[in-house]
Amino acid sequence: MADLIADPFRAARLILQLRRQGIRDDAVLSAMETVDRGAFVDASLRKLAQEDAVLPLPCGQTLPRPLVVAQLLGALRANAGQGERHLLVGAGSGYVGALLAQIARHVWMIDRYGELVTRAKTRLAAFKVRNVDIRQGDGLGGWREHAPFDRILLTGAVSEIPEALMAQLARGGVLVAPVEAGSRQVVRSVSKDGSRTDSPIAEPLGRLIDGVAAAL
Repeated sequence: MADLIADPFRAARLILQLRRQGIRDDAVLSAMETVDRGAFVDASLRKLAQEDAVLPLPCGQTLPRPLVVAQLLGALRANAGQGERHLLVGAGSGYVGALLAQIARHVWMIDRYGELVTRAKTRLAAFKVRNVDIRQGDGLGGWREHAPFDRILLTGAVSEIPEALMAQLARGGVLVAPVEAGSRQVVRSVSKDGSRTDSPIAEPLGRLIDGVAAAL
């Protein structure tokens, strides 16, 4: 992978802020310090990329705050074993996939929007992120051809964990998703054996929608 960071000073400042907000996983922090968030958004937004702020994406989507991304990745890694095969549901700009590529042996990414997939492919290729595959599809149905996965991460909220994704978890695997729990959301980690833990999320995420977008 190419050196992705464009502004080491601002990246280091963001990492310090994340530590103060309770993020402790060194692998997650290292990935976020290495991968330039600004490279995965439009040029007009790059000055805001190292701030703990939500950024707009095409197709009406958003790139979550770095704190929320760190909480999701931290939950993914909190369970025993790192896991080598990751599935990312909701590829978005490609940024979260680039972070996972720093941690996992290989990452499969799905997004329902073809425009986002095209943009993410271009950005990942530009920075020589080679251990990823990405396609347009219904992420809530998973990617059966490459299952089972050691880890599955959803970047949007669901009301309940999709059975299709649980079926694609490897033995000992873990799925992490923002889940609607009454009037709030939690980060839910579910193991293949059915055990689960919930942890707080700094800010609610938009819901994942099933199916494939026809026009975008």
